[in-house]
Amino acid sequence: MEQTLAGKTALVTAAANGIGRASAEALAARGAQVIATDIDGAGVAALAEATPNMTGQRLDVMDGDAVNALVASVAPVHILLNCAGWVHDGTILDCDETVWDRAFDLNAKSIFRITNAVLPGMLEAGGGSIINIASIVSSEKGAPRRFAYGASKAAIIGMTKSIAADFVKQGIRCNAICPGTVQSPSLNDRLEATGDFDKALAAFKERQPMGRLGQPEEIAEIVCYLAGDMSAFTTGQAFAIDGGWSI
Repeated sequence: MEQTLAGKTALVTAAANGIGRASAEALAARGAQVIATDIDGAGVAALAEATPNMTGQRLDVMDGDAVNALVASVAPVHILLNCAGWVHDGTILDCDETVWDRAFDLNAKSIFRITNAVLPGMLEAGGGSIINIASIVSSEKGAPRRFAYGASKAAIIGMTKSIAADFVKQGIRCNAICPGTVQSPSLNDRLEATGDFDKALAAFKERQPMGRLGQPEEIAEIVCYLAGDMSAFTTGQAFAIDGGWSI
């Protein structure tokens, strides 16, 4: 039975494309009032215009003042989906402090900023669901040339478990989703950057035991599950949605 999210407000970051977009659409389709945010303000504005139960606002999740201003301007948030992220291609020897800081600022510190802003309202309302998009490449699994990315995504899992433990008795649930390789515009950009799109795509597919990439809509389904009351007994978990890569 499909659960309804009617009466709940959901805030989604990185909602213009990929997992964020599919999740924002799925949450709205189930009745949530969705605030879709992205640094691509035009992208989320167009998405919101085409989607019932949705508004779109530009947000740079690396700007703490902008995060606080947006959260203060919207209705209390019941569902927070932290989806913003960046993939650096390289080993530790390819990673200088600028790369390291960007990976942690966008992938991990952005979650700290926005959760820190949203959580007081959730506590005042008596509960809420926080969902963080981590990665199977994290504390769950290593992958070649994903040093800064894997380290920053591992930090997300640590934050998820810490928030869950601190606020479990106050109605707050916090879970992480750890996707494998998922089809998205950002992935296509990385494949193009290799100089041989088809060869790079084949390599990504080959490392997935199912022999294909994940689809954003498949991740959006577990987002909706974790957002609603049917997952009320679930917190502090990292869900691998990776096509069997971590088996």
